[in-house]
Amino acid sequence: MSSIGLRPRDGSAHQGRFLSVALVVGLLFVTLFGRLGQVQLTQHADYTAAAAQLNTREIVVPAVRGRILDRSGRPLADNTSTTVVTLERRAVADSDDGARALLTRVAKTLKRPVDELLARTHLCGEAGASPAPSCWAGSPQVPIPVASGVDPKRALSLVERPDLYPGIAVEAVPVRRYPAPHGVNAAHLLGYLGRATDKEVSAPDSVVTADDLVGRAGLEQQYDTVLRGTPGRTVVSVDPRGLVTGVVSRVDPVAGRDLVTSIDSSVQVAAEKALARQLAAARKRGLPADSGGAVVLDVRTGQVVASASAPTYDPNVWTGGISGKEYAALTAASAGTPLVSRVTASAMSPASTMKALSVPAAVAAGNSLTGTYECGSSYRIGNRDFRNFESRGYGPITFHRALEISCDTVFYDVAYRSWLALGGLQGADAKDPFITTARDFGLGRRTGIDLPGESAGRIPDRTWKRAVWNETKAETCTRAKSGYPEVAKDDPSRAAYLTSLAKENCVSGAQFRAGDAANFAIGQGDVATTPLQMGVAYAAIANGGVVRTPRIGVRTVDPVSGAAQALPAGPTHRATLPKDVAAYVQDALRAVVVSGTGAQPFSGMAADWPVSGKSGTAEVFGRSDTSWFESYAPSTKPRYVVSVAVSQGGHGSETAAPIARAIHEALRRLPR
Repeated sequence: MSSIGLRPRDGSAHQGRFLSVALVVGLLFVTLFGRLGQVQLTQHADYTAAAAQLNTREIVVPAVRGRILDRSGRPLADNTSTTVVTLERRAVADSDDGARALLTRVAKTLKRPVDELLARTHLCGEAGASPAPSCWAGSPQVPIPVASGVDPKRALSLVERPDLYPGIAVEAVPVRRYPAPHGVNAAHLLGYLGRATDKEVSAPDSVVTADDLVGRAGLEQQYDTVLRGTPGRTVVSVDPRGLVTGVVSRVDPVAGRDLVTSIDSSVQVAAEKALARQLAAARKRGLPADSGGAVVLDVRTGQVVASASAPTYDPNVWTGGISGKEYAALTAASAGTPLVSRVTASAMSPASTMKALSVPAAVAAGNSLTGTYECGSSYRIGNRDFRNFESRGYGPITFHRALEISCDTVFYDVAYRSWLALGGLQGADAKDPFITTARDFGLGRRTGIDLPGESAGRIPDRTWKRAVWNETKAETCTRAKSGYPEVAKDDPSRAAYLTSLAKENCVSGAQFRAGDAANFAIGQGDVATTPLQMGVAYAAIANGGVVRTPRIGVRTVDPVSGAAQALPAGPTHRATLPKDVAAYVQDALRAVVVSGTGAQPFSGMAADWPVSGKSGTAEVFGRSDTSWFESYAPSTKPRYVVSVAVSQGGHGSETAAPIARAIHEALRRLPR
């Protein structure tokens, strides 16, 4: 047999290829096991966290909110519970009709519209969701609260038949309540709660979640962090659809601390009732009396004993979420802006109540404290006559008598002469005794009270005049040419006045003129103060010159242990008020109530509660006068200041003074 063309098999070649393949496979296994080792040893925590995020969710459990208490421990704001029917989200996801059939049966039992319950099954913002508050704005991992505030008996009948109502549960959920001890309203003091906004939730270092209710006004907002407490955290396991399958871990919430305030409920309700009563009486006399505020301060500490504002509203309207209809009613122009506090956020010309500060200013300007000054029926400055109230003259009188009868022309004179001495139009704010005294007693800036939304008021000095003129010059000069045709259609005289004012201000609106100085001294013109600011100023007059920061919060208390922590008092400073001037003004303010403009409304006041005070009637172009009365008592040892102002309430002695009288009657009954 020929062997030509045949070669024996080469076993070494096959072995080489096998070894090459084996080496590659081996290297792949080494790489695989190396990667597994790396994952297990170095990246275990990262992958565990990622897996947890895929299979668990964290739910924030809100803490029970702390209460707001009056000085005696009576709750002004606390918590109650409401019956809530909830539905497991799984019941919606697993049903073919989005749980419509189930919720139809539930709605029939609860006697609620089925559409109302169905709307809650949609998260706010998702496709098909109804507008808030109909949709559910909470977490998608918690049961859906389909109905709140339901009858407990009807609600419990649902859980007795799980076969008919699968996924339905009943909970007692805490809600905010404003119990109104003695009938107290105090809406502007307390404020209200609202759902946290996206901005608040996403803010840096925010501890607020989308499910939280936060303070929106008043003490609820000011002390929100303290009252809200520390939320709990519950980690739940979820399936791929995001539905809860179990609880992994739980950290219980810590209840918020109670806030004890300086408010006395009996005085608060007396202030509210007196304010409402006198506003109604003024309206019967034909005055608009559209709003007003009254505040009581402790002269020794600056603590707020009561604060009433009208118009007001029921703070309970916010509990559980305000409806669109209710919110529209609160914000309608016809409602008179009841959400605005007339004590802290509404500034008005203080009128003659300013004169108690103008006496120290006049003395600082070089006038004799015991001298006499002409109280004529009018006082001429340039080409204008500045008239005394009711154009009545009294001849030469002292500052004491000028305060007692509220003579304007005496203060026109000292203010005008001071303006001239400062250089007239070339004068400076820093050297003006009337401006510096007003600022020294706290006017023109926020008092620093522990409430949000406080107005700074306005001290229209030379700096302010120029700044406003620069901002409004273009519009003012345009109006000087065009006039006010839209106003002239209904009120030609008002349109003519506004046009004349525009022409004058276009040319010289930046100047602090002699008329500005004269009006400043009697609290007219552009001067604007809040009742709280004037109360702080009169408290300083009563105590000899100490200007105190008003405070409402006194201490916080742990609801479990009872441990209390005092809240710091605000800063104080001493105004420039020489002892002889303080005693002189104090004596004159007592005379106002005994024999002056405040005598009639305080006639018959108990001898053991002597009151000192000053009335004010601010003229407002195109509107009725603003009624003011500032007072403190007992005159011999001042304890409480009462500050009252009523917009379009007429004379100070007719509307504001009777309110102050009623409040003093309540203060007199307090333990001494």
